[in-house]
Amino acid sequence: MIITKKALSRRTFLRGAGITLALPLLESMLPAMTPLAKTAAAPVRRLGYVYLPMGAQLGKWIPETTGPLSTLPPTLQTLTPYLNQVSVLSNLELRNAYSAGNHATANAAFLSAARAKMTEGSDYELATTVDQIAARRIGRETPLPSLELAMDLTTAVGNCDNGYACVYQNNLSWATPTAPLPAEAHPRVVFERLFGTGGSAAERQAELRKDASILDWVLDDVARLQRSVGPGDRHKVAEYLDTIREVERRIQQAENRAADAPAPDIDRPSTVPDAYADHARLMFDLQVLAMQGDLTRVMTFQLARETSNRTYPEIGVAEGHHAASHHAGNLAKIANLEKINAFHVSLFAYYLAKLQATPDGTGNLLDHSLLLFGSGMGNPDIHNHVDLPIVVAGGGGGTHRGGRHIRYAEPTPLANLHLTMLDKVGVSLEAFADSTGRLSEISSPVVL
Repeated sequence: MIITKKALSRRTFLRGAGITLALPLLESMLPAMTPLAKTAAAPVRRLGYVYLPMGAQLGKWIPETTGPLSTLPPTLQTLTPYLNQVSVLSNLELRNAYSAGNHATANAAFLSAARAKMTEGSDYELATTVDQIAARRIGRETPLPSLELAMDLTTAVGNCDNGYACVYQNNLSWATPTAPLPAEAHPRVVFERLFGTGGSAAERQAELRKDASILDWVLDDVARLQRSVGPGDRHKVAEYLDTIREVERRIQQAENRAADAPAPDIDRPSTVPDAYADHARLMFDLQVLAMQGDLTRVMTFQLARETSNRTYPEIGVAEGHHAASHHAGNLAKIANLEKINAFHVSLFAYYLAKLQATPDGTGNLLDHSLLLFGSGMGNPDIHNHVDLPIVVAGGGGGTHRGGRHIRYAEPTPLANLHLTMLDKVGVSLEAFADSTGRLSEISSPVVL
C-alpha cells in the first residue's frame, strides 16, 4: 500500500502473505477539501434478500391496520427498534409458483418471479434472479459481485418435490436461466472468500492450530495506514479490524469445540457452531463485514431450505418445521409454527441491529441498505403463494420510508416490489418477470 497526501482510493486494500483486505469508507478516501457531508446525497447502496421457508402463520404476522404503524404484530415484535425503517407489505403474490411442486417453486420463484421447468434431471430451467440483475450493475465495483449464503450444510439431489429437481430448493440465486449459484453455509469458507488466506492448505491449517489471525499478516500495512490518516479514521479502522478478529475467534471457537467432541456429528463440518442461532448470527455478521469493507453490495441468505424438518430446541420446539407448517388447524402445531416464525424474525432483527451499529459515511449501514425479508409461500398449510409474508427494511440511502403497513386491494405481483427495489439502488428496468408496475407506496419523497 502506498500512502500519499492525495485522497485514498475507495478500493484501497491492506495486503500481506496472500491476504487482500478491503477497508470501510474513510474520510481519507474523500477528495481533498471535500466535506464528508457532501457524500450523503449519494451513499453506496446495498441490496439484501433473506429467505424464510414455508411461509408463516399470517394471523400473527400481518398488522390489523394499514397505514402508519405504532406497534408491530406478535411475530414481528423484535423488529420494533427499527420500526421507522420497516415496511410490512401484504397481499403480494407469486403467480408463477403455483404448480405440483409448491415448495420447490416457492423458493425458485422468490427472486425470479418465474415458472420453474418441471424436471427431475439436469435440464432444469428458471430465470435470472433479481439479485443477479442488480449484481451486474452495482456489483461491478466490488471484489465480489454478489454473495450467496445458506444455513443447510448438505445439498439434496434428485427429485425433491413432486417432479421438481432439488436444484430449485437448494438455490435462491440464478446467474442465468440454467446456471444456479450454490449458496455457502460454512462460516470459515465464507470468511476466506471475503478476506482470503495465505500460503498452502497445510500452512493455513498450521496457522489455525496456532490460533493465528489473518490480521496478523497485514499488521505492517495497518501500521502504515494508521500513521497516514486522522484520528477519526484510525478509530474506524480499529473497530473494523476488531470486528474481523472477533468473527475469526468465534469461527475458531466452533472449530475447537468440534475437534474436542468425543463423538462429533459426521454431517456437521467443524467450522459450524453447534446451535442454529449461533450459526445464523455468525452468517449475518459475515454479511455485515462484507458490506462494511465494500466487498460486495448484493447478498442472498436462505435461513432454511423448503421442506426442512429442522427442530428448534432452543425455543422449545421439538417438532420439525415442515410438520408444524401443515397444522390443519391443530392449535399445538400452530403455536409451534408461530414460535419458529418469531425466532427467524428475531435473527433478522439481530442483523438490523448490527447494520445500524456500523457507521457508514454520515449514517450507518442500515441507512444505506435495502433488505427484503420474506417467503415465496403464504399459508403453508394449503401451499398457496398469495398474501406472502414480506418485510422491507433499511433506509435505502434515503429512498425507503418505513413505519407502515401497506396492504394491496388485489393480489399484486411480488415482481412489482423487485422492480421497485432495483430502482432504489440505481438499477432501472422497464419490467421484471410478471411485473405490472412499481410500488410507489414504499418510496420516500427523495428523488433518485
